[in-house]
Amino acid sequence: MTTHPYGWLSILPPLVAIVLAITTRRATLSLVVGLFCGVLVTKGGHLGLAVHDLFEVHLWPTFIDPGKLRVFSFTLMMGAMIGVICYCGGMKGLIGLISPFAKTRRGGQLVTWLLGLLIFFDDYANSILLGNTLRPLCDRLKISREKLAYLVDSTAAPVAGISLLSTWVAVEIDYVREGIEALGTSTELTAIDLFLGSIPYRFYVLISLVLVPLVALTGRDFGPMLKAERRRLRSTLDEEAKLHPFDELNEHDREGISARWYNAVLPIVSTLLVVMGLLYSTGLQSLDLAPGDPTPKLRDILGAADSSLALQYGALVGLVLAVVLALVQRLATEKEIMRAMGQGAKVVLPAIAILWCASSLSRMTGSRAVDGTMSTTPYEFKSHRLYTGEFLTQFLVAEEDDTGPSASSDKLTTFTRLMPTTVFILAAILSFATGTSFGTMGILLPIVVSLTHSLLGGDSGELPVGNAILLASVGGVLAGAVFGDHCSPISDTTILSSQASGCDHMAHVITQLPYALLVGTITILFGTLPLGWGFSVWLLLPLQIVALCVAMAFFGRDSETS
Repeated sequence: MTTHPYGWLSILPPLVAIVLAITTRRATLSLVVGLFCGVLVTKGGHLGLAVHDLFEVHLWPTFIDPGKLRVFSFTLMMGAMIGVICYCGGMKGLIGLISPFAKTRRGGQLVTWLLGLLIFFDDYANSILLGNTLRPLCDRLKISREKLAYLVDSTAAPVAGISLLSTWVAVEIDYVREGIEALGTSTELTAIDLFLGSIPYRFYVLISLVLVPLVALTGRDFGPMLKAERRRLRSTLDEEAKLHPFDELNEHDREGISARWYNAVLPIVSTLLVVMGLLYSTGLQSLDLAPGDPTPKLRDILGAADSSLALQYGALVGLVLAVVLALVQRLATEKEIMRAMGQGAKVVLPAIAILWCASSLSRMTGSRAVDGTMSTTPYEFKSHRLYTGEFLTQFLVAEEDDTGPSASSDKLTTFTRLMPTTVFILAAILSFATGTSFGTMGILLPIVVSLTHSLLGGDSGELPVGNAILLASVGGVLAGAVFGDHCSPISDTTILSSQASGCDHMAHVITQLPYALLVGTITILFGTLPLGWGFSVWLLLPLQIVALCVAMAFFGRDSETS
């Protein structure tokens, strides 16, 4: 095995960024410092070269990447659209429409969760739409911004990850396919079979989706979230609401302006419809079907779609419609609309700055060249890439070497049984350190599929598609990547959730972390570990729900009582 060029230094930049973000609560500055530590590592401490690479190799190429630019423009236009909707009374009308279903704090949290399940096709759209739309409702019900950010974040990525019609599905299936192709032997295993079969074994994702309504129904919280909820309930001046510029637009009271729900619903629904339509059309175009070819399955079409393009133009259509509705009904002048758009776009600028720096750090810790070229030789781009994921996975590779043909059968059996737990923890660590669940899947899935196949004796005969250890190992990577993503302050969905919800970013990370750790612990103790020793997944899933209820009863406290 080729020696890693940087060793432990490869994890220094994300570690510095995470520690600084937690201690200073200034995410953008922390990310920049982390980036600078990284360029010092790749340039051997040469200050001049490090400064050059920081801007010319990492920050600028990331900013001008077409996919990132589309995500940035999507975020800006969504902010501008929400700004117009708020200024013209549409958001008040929408809250009035939803209010009969959310008259209490419990109802408001359940409505947030249910709407999160409905926007299953993309985690970015889920986070931005729900955070901005439901913030006024949660403020009225005295649900803290931290709780709203948790509800949004803990629904968006999990539901997109297991949905067969989402922007995640193609990425996940392709990574599984790479692992199957790496076997080098003929096999009946298919990527789609492993992907579908692994869904019940993604314990963290499934239990996270259960915890959200459980928290809402019981009214119980613990840790920093409990303090945040009680602080919000004691507040009489709504200090939190006044910190967010959108709320100034919501509170703007102009004579003769009616709160009409359709001024919010029509732009939002049009955005969703255009996004879904473009996902379908770009996916179909990407498949490049010949005349007479059968129509592919919907999941294959959406999997091949250009999600960033769909999001960009969906937001544009929603913004244009919001402006047209305001002008036609004479709810605002052109000058007022421009001001509302600017105010809305201004709100999301911090999110874009954090996303930009976090994406740059994620690329730095990766293995691709500046132009996206894959490495063809070990550590080919070490002059500007840290290969952090490769370093962390060397621990797994070392274990593989120890369990070769010369290893005892007992040791082999023990390691094989621990595979689902091992890969879940490794995926969580890697996702936490790099802030990217997709990158984690891309690094680990090919290794895990081939390694697990070999450990289970697949090389000497056909391995059943339904093998529990194999499916749990694949599910462990996919679920562990989401787990680490939920805990990481440099994760893109964590950033978007906090910003859209009007919550301090580090406050969101700190309040969500205990919930993620609770689910992660239950996943291991009542999921991956017993499954390795032969327990059925259909027994373990209800057992985890029971364990979750017991834990909430033991640790949780009613936030409405002192």
